[in-house]
Amino acid sequence: MSSAVLDPSSSSPPVSRSLPAALPSQAMAVRATITELASGRATSLRATQAGVLRVARGRLWVTRDATRRRATEDLVLAPGDSLALAAGERIVLEPWDAQGAAYEWAVAGAAPLSR
Repeated sequence: MSSAVLDPSSSSPPVSRSLPAALPSQAMAVRATITELASGRATSLRATQAGVLRVARGRLWVTRDATRRRATEDLVLAPGDSLALAAGERIVLEPWDAQGAAYEWAVAGAAPLSR
């Protein structure tokens, strides 16, 4: 059974849109799914739960929507960098380089399982 944690609306749909739900014996653990994003393609994601986006490969140009507390923000994240998102927060992702990029999503408070 999967529980959607990101709601994508993109010009090029990502490979994966959900993460497996935690099993009772794995209380606060989920296996993060790596999503590939091809060069020149952008995707818009809305977090349905608070969580952390982590860059797995390449660099990502991330634009965060404005909130009452901050203006729109553009970031460039490198491999290993992460970005915490609140539930309901929307971002736009695009690979920074011609090689494309990959990212993973983990629900806040959950520790990814080792692969």
